[in-house]
Amino acid sequence: MKCVDITDQIGHHIHLPQPPLRIISLVPSQTELLFHLGLGDRVVGVTKFCVHPLQECKAKQRVGGTKKLDMVKIAALQPDLIIANKEENDRQQIEALQQQYPVWTSDIEILDDALGMISTIGQMTQKEPAAEQLKIAIGTAFESLKTAGPGIRAAYMIWYKPWMAVGSGTFIHEMMRLAGFINVLEGKTRYPVLTLEELAEASPEAVLLSSEPFPFKQCHFDEVKKLCPMADVRLVDGEMFSWYGSRMFLAATYFAKLRNEIINSLNH
Repeated sequence: MKCVDITDQIGHHIHLPQPPLRIISLVPSQTELLFHLGLGDRVVGVTKFCVHPLQECKAKQRVGGTKKLDMVKIAALQPDLIIANKEENDRQQIEALQQQYPVWTSDIEILDDALGMISTIGQMTQKEPAAEQLKIAIGTAFESLKTAGPGIRAAYMIWYKPWMAVGSGTFIHEMMRLAGFINVLEGKTRYPVLTLEELAEASPEAVLLSSEPFPFKQCHFDEVKKLCPMADVRLVDGEMFSWYGSRMFLAATYFAKLRNEIINSLNH
């Protein structure tokens, strides 16, 4: 078994003298990926937000939330690899963990970043064939999404009080683009705060209310619809837009169906 020397997506170098056997995942989408690659028996710790696959995650030690890690529980698990993410985890906590353990951190903004992450995790865990197979399947699925028609002008909402949306430089923005949506808030900050009046001024044809991190309900739908009466307003599966692991394979089919439904709605 050869050792692995590798640099993560934030420029941090780690050394793995042997394939990791005690892995802690601090990111829900990457946790799901580990199980998909057949590494479930090597995963010893996950966060409280890691819910896929459900029964398998329930059986693992919880090490806190993505931004509030329990360092004592992590130490007790004696990990030989921790997998994190620049945006989803707290920088100070990750830097503290780097002093004690090999920590590989992803930084995902575009599809190629996510595919690169899958390849590297496969390399670190000696699961290259499974990782490459998944990469090919995801790439093929997204190739089938390409359409000749014009994009749908859309806004993607993630929070309430204040209303918060998705701007440029985010993985969700990338998924919107690949799914055939034109982000009406492109060029804004990564997660712009705005009023519904400002949203209406952007003239979206569709307003997508994400199922996470804020659990939008009918009352929020009604608020948006009142100010954007001509827009198709609907709840969408946030995991499909924001999870950058194995769920991307399912996301492509979901996006195709969603886009067709919105087009049909706008044409009637």
